[in-house]
Amino acid sequence: MAMTAPGQTAGLSPYTDQLIDNLGVSRTAISFSYLIGTLTGALTMPYFGKLIDRIGSKTAIMAVGIGLAAVLYVASFVSNIFNLTAIYVGLRFFGQGALTLAATTLIAKTVLHRPGLALGVSGAIGAAGVSIAPVGFERLIAFTDFRTAFQIEAVLVLAVVIPLALFLPGKKSEVAKDEFTETGSIITVPGMTVIEARKTLGFWMIAMAMITVGLVSTAFGFHLISILGNQGFTPLEAAATFIPQTVGSLVLAVVIGGLTDRFHPKFGVIVAMGSMAISMVMLFLVEPGFLGLVFGFLVGSSQGAMKGVETVALVQYFGRAHIGEIRGWAHSIGLISTALGPILLSLGLDVFGNYYVPAIILMALPITAIVLAVIDKTPRDRFA
Repeated sequence: MAMTAPGQTAGLSPYTDQLIDNLGVSRTAISFSYLIGTLTGALTMPYFGKLIDRIGSKTAIMAVGIGLAAVLYVASFVSNIFNLTAIYVGLRFFGQGALTLAATTLIAKTVLHRPGLALGVSGAIGAAGVSIAPVGFERLIAFTDFRTAFQIEAVLVLAVVIPLALFLPGKKSEVAKDEFTETGSIITVPGMTVIEARKTLGFWMIAMAMITVGLVSTAFGFHLISILGNQGFTPLEAAATFIPQTVGSLVLAVVIGGLTDRFHPKFGVIVAMGSMAISMVMLFLVEPGFLGLVFGFLVGSSQGAMKGVETVALVQYFGRAHIGEIRGWAHSIGLISTALGPILLSLGLDVFGNYYVPAIILMALPITAIVLAVIDKTPRDRFA
């Protein structure tokens, strides 16, 4: 989970201004390139989720780790907006998309007792790595250059993901649609199909919350140096706001993940959306120092709360039989929103001349998700 950082917005953020300067492209052009790359990667997630159900998470994680390292190495040779777009496709597919989906699906299928807490802890550790990564990447770029930094990241991914994957449980440890008891009789693991799941308000409530967190946090993260620069932050101070994001994400992922084992997941969604809404209001007030720490903590809290809710909520609502494919659809929706975030904020800057008006417009997203959570009556644990 931590090694998804090179494909996450937080991990790509320190490279944005470097790529703009070195490739001679506009902020809107690079945001559009990012949009295309993310959309392309996102649209494959339902099929990749189905593939995970077939081949197992361990095999998927090993393959994705090799793919992510290869794309990072190729990224060090980027020369124009066209091959940058292709690189974004690879980074967003292998990093944010496939590796995250495979890792969390592994836990959803293998951990049957207190899965919310397990996902909260693993999500918190992963979020810690992702949130700290921008500071490390910014220092790598400062001491070397962005091309060398990409190559170092490629080596790190291989050195961490592949050895760890060797110790993961194999496909036989995962819950399948049909399992054999010790006497040889077949039992069927209950659960909804993707088509059935998409007909429930619970699915769309979770999807709307994922859209909100994905779109807003990606919009803020991708343009973080520029946004906080307008508020008086240096590039290092702006990158450092990812550290309180780590704390917020750690705390909320574990707390909300544990509570989701006991209470309806919509309460965790309300917490996540409330934190995101407050962080958007703080965009008008944030400045270096204490308020910068609070801003980062709130953004991280929203992300952490959703990490603790999303996967276990889908299991509670729809069972484990088709959870890889269902999560693939939910993850795809969330990834599409991350593609739209940077370009919408960039276009908002072009149209309004500031980031404040776009932020006010985007406030409709967390408000809508909270309304859906309040009215959601989808029962949990019907397949327990």
